[in-house]
Amino acid sequence: MFSKEESKKIRQEFWTNFGKRSSRKWMLYDTKIKEVNLKFHFDTKKAQVGFVIDTNDELIKAFYFENFLSLKNLLKEEVSKELIFHDCFETESGKLIGFIYIELPNVCIHNKKTWDDVYLFFENTMPKFEAFFITYKDVIKG
Repeated sequence: MFSKEESKKIRQEFWTNFGKRSSRKWMLYDTKIKEVNLKFHFDTKKAQVGFVIDTNDELIKAFYFENFLSLKNLLKEEVSKELIFHDCFETESGKLIGFIYIELPNVCIHNKKTWDDVYLFFENTMPKFEAFFITYKDVIKG
């Protein structure tokens, strides 16, 4: 087990190394839609890449989630057949968000031996999400 401070240091090391490894500027929060972002996530069990719908307004969250659902077949075709759609996903902090994502299971941020797999997963998956967003941004915005 790692102390909270050790865990924080390892997480920082992973994200710093990822930033150095990938000189690309990712879209992430630069979607121009306040409630819709792209997200990387990596914890002690899995890595995830996907669209996050983050708002306290349930009507707005439902609106954007429905817009993504209307594109579900295209999303699965252009991003991954393994996409998971959650309209009420609970984050580690307990917040409920909409989350459309793909997951790499059985990796751990505390295990540096899994980092290369996660780097590749992020580098290969996020561009597909970004390209999809750019192509269908008008439909997502509604």
